[in-house]
Amino acid sequence: MNDDQLLRYSRQIMLPEFEIGGQESLLSARVLIAGVGGLGSPAAMYLAAAGVGHLTLADDDAVDLSNLQRQIAHGESTVGQAKATSAASTIARINSTVSVVPLCSRLEGEVLATAVRDADLVLDATDNMASRVAINRLCVETRTPLVSGAAIRMEGQVAVFDTRNAESPCYQCLYPEGEGEELNCAENGVIAPLVGIVGTVQAMEAVKLIAGVGDTLVGHVLYLDAKRMEWRKFTLPKNPNCTVCGKRPEMEN
Repeated sequence: MNDDQLLRYSRQIMLPEFEIGGQESLLSARVLIAGVGGLGSPAAMYLAAAGVGHLTLADDDAVDLSNLQRQIAHGESTVGQAKATSAASTIARINSTVSVVPLCSRLEGEVLATAVRDADLVLDATDNMASRVAINRLCVETRTPLVSGAAIRMEGQVAVFDTRNAESPCYQCLYPEGEGEELNCAENGVIAPLVGIVGTVQAMEAVKLIAGVGDTLVGHVLYLDAKRMEWRKFTLPKNPNCTVCGKRPEMEN
């Protein structure tokens, strides 16, 4: 690291469990953020500020006036602009040393597979079940850590799946195929600060995974009831019969 980096990240480097090694891990890390709306905006901004060296921002949507109530990477001047491009500009103003690749096409098929393979960690900030299932499957196949978040109305959740750990569940263990209610903000509403809380928790878990510090949420789901400001942490065991990460008959000898 050069002198400017040592000064910029000094408040992190002084942490005894983090130090220079943790910062160097962030600087060399490649993170894929799927969705730069309510959750992805604060997550991307804090990861950039913390010094994650390479960010890929994937979102095929454009900024709408209704987004501005909560999607803080965007502003009035970027309404109509691609969200990935808008967020990339915001990150450049926060930390110009971060390498940012905006992906403005839908994250699916070979585009998704390539993006996940190129990443050291994936942060899922999407708002639909099909995308979450596809991202999870690829993360399991490539053994890429996945930080998943969701927020609706006044409730949020965060979970971490890391199949480098044999005991880690995956997203499909939490929501088996055919289960899980499809909810979106357009139809159900969401309170503005909630997505910031959930997105920054996702960023914190990503930093811990990359730097190898602290205890992550692997094997747990963290729920937030913002109406009462109550946090609940539940154990999520690996499902041995999971169709994605469980033991499959064809793998047995």
